[in-house]
Amino acid sequence: MIAGGFQKNSLIDYPGKISSVLFTKGCNFKCPYCHNPELIPFEKDNLVIDINEFFSFLQSRKNFIDAVVITGGEPCLQKNIIEFALEIKKLGFFIKLDTNGSRPEIIEELLKKKTIDLIAMDIKTTFDEYHRFTSEKDIENKLNKSVNLIINSNTDYYFRTTCAKPLVTKENFSKIMKEIQGAKKYVLQKFIEKKVFKPDFFKGIDQFSEADFKWLKDEAEKYVKICKIN
Repeated sequence: MIAGGFQKNSLIDYPGKISSVLFTKGCNFKCPYCHNPELIPFEKDNLVIDINEFFSFLQSRKNFIDAVVITGGEPCLQKNIIEFALEIKKLGFFIKLDTNGSRPEIIEELLKKKTIDLIAMDIKTTFDEYHRFTSEKDIENKLNKSVNLIINSNTDYYFRTTCAKPLVTKENFSKIMKEIQGAKKYVLQKFIEKKVFKPDFFKGIDQFSEADFKWLKDEAEKYVKICKIN
């Protein structure tokens, strides 16, 4: 497990629980709005933290922390993510996994072993447009498989989209929603144009207004059971 840092306490990353957040290093996507671009490279560097130190911290906070959020980067690229999650479960913590959905075989294994209690998968844009920020082969098929695995699992989940033009527009939004049709929960995240990986990608583009978000929410609710705006 290569981790680039951890946040000791969070009240927002795992809804309804106090959590610690572990940031894994390395991602196969280069999303222009990424707020953690320092975590994209896989190389070990001065960001890497000692996992033993992380487990020692968890041991010391058993009575104060409910859960661990494993985020990134992309956690499912880590070779020992399954074993790592099992070790956390042994300590008695709930686990939330944040994922981009590009490794359905890992998601399937984690779900089978019941190692995670909540999974959040990012839906960036329409699946046929992912080539704009990743060279991952057969990405559409992988994403579809991950969505189906998650929706049909017994594990709590939600999908979420950072609403950043031009990746998300009123013109392509219905198509985005069809990718997760039938999902029980979906979250629309407002785009914050600070410390992003490729700021020039958004230059001169007017982002969604409050009225636009109401339209997005109304449209999303045609396809999913619950839609919230963050």
